[in-house]
Amino acid sequence: MKKRINDVVIVGGGTAGWLSAALLAKKLNILAPDSVNITLVESPDIPIMGVGEGTWPTIRTTLQEIGIDEVEFITFCEASFKQGAEFVNWSNTPTNGQSSSYFHPLNAVFHASYDFNLAPYWLAGELGEMPYDQLAASQSRVSQLGLAPKLITTPQYQAIQNYSYHLNANKFAELLTKHCVEKLGVKHISANVTQVNLSVDGNISSVLTDIAGDIKGDLFIDCSGSKALLLGETLGVKWKGISDIIFNDTALAFQVPYQSDTSPIASNTIATAHDAGWTWDIGLQTRRGVGYVYSSQHTNDVEAEQVLRNYAGKMAEDIDVRKINLNLGYREKFWHKNCVAIGMSAAFIEPLEASAIFLIEAGVNMIADQFPRDFAAMPYVEKKFNNTFSLRWQKSVDFIKLHYCISNRRDTQYWVDNCDPKSIPDSLQEKLAHWQYHPPSKHDFDNAFEPFVLDSYLFVLYGMGFKTNLADNLSAFPHVAQAKMKKQQIDKLTEQLISQLPSNRDLIDKIKQYGMAKL
Repeated sequence: MKKRINDVVIVGGGTAGWLSAALLAKKLNILAPDSVNITLVESPDIPIMGVGEGTWPTIRTTLQEIGIDEVEFITFCEASFKQGAEFVNWSNTPTNGQSSSYFHPLNAVFHASYDFNLAPYWLAGELGEMPYDQLAASQSRVSQLGLAPKLITTPQYQAIQNYSYHLNANKFAELLTKHCVEKLGVKHISANVTQVNLSVDGNISSVLTDIAGDIKGDLFIDCSGSKALLLGETLGVKWKGISDIIFNDTALAFQVPYQSDTSPIASNTIATAHDAGWTWDIGLQTRRGVGYVYSSQHTNDVEAEQVLRNYAGKMAEDIDVRKINLNLGYREKFWHKNCVAIGMSAAFIEPLEASAIFLIEAGVNMIADQFPRDFAAMPYVEKKFNNTFSLRWQKSVDFIKLHYCISNRRDTQYWVDNCDPKSIPDSLQEKLAHWQYHPPSKHDFDNAFEPFVLDSYLFVLYGMGFKTNLADNLSAFPHVAQAKMKKQQIDKLTEQLISQLPSNRDLIDKIKQYGMAKL
């Protein structure tokens, strides 16, 4: 006899829990009489981390799919438009007050490097001396001018320049909670889990709570954060730390008000490198989220707080900082028995490229797409899920490490250690050795589930000043005229966009006043 999977229990709220509930509810159509039931159990005593305020463009697809109005989202979550990230002083320390920077945009206009790679022609000097990010993407220039990615007449979720959001994570969880319960049919239980019960076959049978009693389920989603109450504490799936690769294990954060209601809102995250880590600077509608991620092996909390306050300036003088301990790494398995970990229960890598919410979305989408309606189907789905997310997290570690290990900074021990080959994964070292003589190409990225694509690597490598010697390989890149034509197209489009697009704040203010057209 088949043993059906009818009841899904999600333990933990926050972004991970409620995004999981929303996507599963919509994709599995739980309002249909023959579908599954979804219950989310959330502790009333444990606050969500509420720091991760950056997203990827995939969030627009998610919000559309679960049925949230973009105007409501922007207004309620104090959201602003994000078009990428600016990296300041990652390749050089400030000299005479001048900082170095490069930009990682969310898209390269007119072409993807997978189809036609401009990098070798730029390296060969055929396209002038413009920085690579400005050459390859209009978005780099548009965003750094503080311009928005669309017009007020652009319909909801549609884009002129690809975009994601900066958002208030607590407000986002609140919006998702209301939407899931009122419109998607998710049952919400506010209670503390006091015990996890196992059946004789080792699967989780139920969770016991202090208020709501015993909650039975067939499939459990662990969104309990770094505690990993189900997958880690109960099922014993071990944690694989990466502190020998990524050194940052602590963060200090606070919320900094703008000087005035008309202060510009940055259209990108600003990540500034320091002696023992980096600061993030994320502009929302009424304040900035600012924090310092650092290595406790290379500095102390007092020095770190001074770095953060020096960066934030006078507007943050009387604001208390919040300390967050970061346990970097990932589980040896993400799906075990009838339990899947999503969010920090599964893995956590420092927020340098804001990949956390994307990987939540990716995990839940795969659960929904491969959803096993009976226990007999679960082992195969478990195997596929574990293989896919082992690759995704390993590739994420490589990409984050890339930002550090190719730096030419050697001004502190932190940077010396980060560039030590002993701290660089073999998989990344192999690529870097090849890229010294051949620019990255589509053949370096042959898996559909890689989270960071060719263009992302090109922007970081050549923004950081990575050297690729093409002296013996120029004949392999004969399409100089086509490359120059693409550059001209990008330059022309950039001029048009700069003349037409409003500022980030102006667009947000107009959206809140007038709304946006729906498709």
